[in-house]
Amino acid sequence: MSKTAKKKKPTADEIAEMAMSGKDISRYFTNKGGMRPPVKRVNVDFTLDMLKELDALAKELNISRQAVIKTYLRQALDQHYIARQTQG
Repeated sequence: MSKTAKKKKPTADEIAEMAMSGKDISRYFTNKGGMRPPVKRVNVDFTLDMLKELDALAKELNISRQAVIKTYLRQALDQHYIARQTQG
């Protein structure tokens, strides 16, 4: 059995530090990923009862409240667009 230690992959912060110090970091990029659109933060007011429901669902699904909101909002928007297509 070889006693050669495996090289650990650097973290994103470590790669950023290498770039800041002028080192070549091109080997860490595969160009296989896609660009993500920027995220815009918004504030939404919910009733206490709705928050309790969201939190209960998040706990049941073992995901964050934000993930529940995003998932259900995406589903509602998709259903809206599908309904529009069948009407027109």
